[in-house]
Amino acid sequence: MQVGSRTLILNPASGTGDHAEYVRRRARGKGFAVRETEGPEDGVRLGLEAAEEGVSELAVCGGDGTVNEVLRGLVAGDHLGEVILSVVPAGTANLLAGNVGVRDVDHGLELADTGPVRSVDVGMADGQPFVVSCIAGLPAEASTAASSELKERFGPLAFLVTGLQEAAAFEPLSLDIEATGEAGPEAWAGEAIAVLVGNARKFVEEGGQADMEDGLFDVAVVERMPPGNLVAEALTHRILGEGTENVQHFRASDVTVRSDEPVRFSRDGELSEHEDLRLYARPRALDLRVGEAYDPDPDGVRGE
Repeated sequence: MQVGSRTLILNPASGTGDHAEYVRRRARGKGFAVRETEGPEDGVRLGLEAAEEGVSELAVCGGDGTVNEVLRGLVAGDHLGEVILSVVPAGTANLLAGNVGVRDVDHGLELADTGPVRSVDVGMADGQPFVVSCIAGLPAEASTAASSELKERFGPLAFLVTGLQEAAAFEPLSLDIEATGEAGPEAWAGEAIAVLVGNARKFVEEGGQADMEDGLFDVAVVERMPPGNLVAEALTHRILGEGTENVQHFRASDVTVRSDEPVRFSRDGELSEHEDLRLYARPRALDLRVGEAYDPDPDGVRGE
């Protein structure tokens, strides 16, 4: 494969699995070489191969997990800043695609190699990338078990609805959190049922797309509360509303979460356990093709 070539990494098993042949044909018609995953972690390998081959246009067809695997390969190959990435959503939730204005498979293929490019932030956690969010608590596993309908409605918060029964019995996490951001150093310590660190996704108020180009995470800490209150709030989706009691919110470029016991985190759906986890933003580290619905300044504070 020639340096500078175009490649599409396809997960044929994503979502309903009925997109594969169509994507192969359309991608090849656009001049993309097509490589396919066959099992877990294949996206990491194919992303690393794309880095080693100097691919400059890389499309990923699959869900958020497939995109995350490919990003891990690009980071391992020190190629994250040398490639333009396109997302062709074919998973069950497609949170990243939804937040950058990519509607469906056809739209993603249309944008690949021709769509507008924005340089967006990439989060790093224990040396591994995430673009949508990194969450812990209630428990993080529920974020991968939520139905596609709930994920579409609530995004990363779907686990709050999926885990209602678990919520009543969930043992809070004893955490120390330190952060550095727009308000300077901040610290929080206590018992929490969830910590949510968003890069492409906001958690408070109405949720939706976060500012992906400001070098800051949107962080929410959901403090321990009576189980009955938690269930009621989650059912009405008020648990992370503006000014909600028991929720601490701040924006930070660097966050450290510590605990005396291992805490399970879900990084764009990839699970790992840590007692001491540092998360930091790499500002505008990834060139990403976006749809017309993408808002570079969703909060209207940067004047774009």
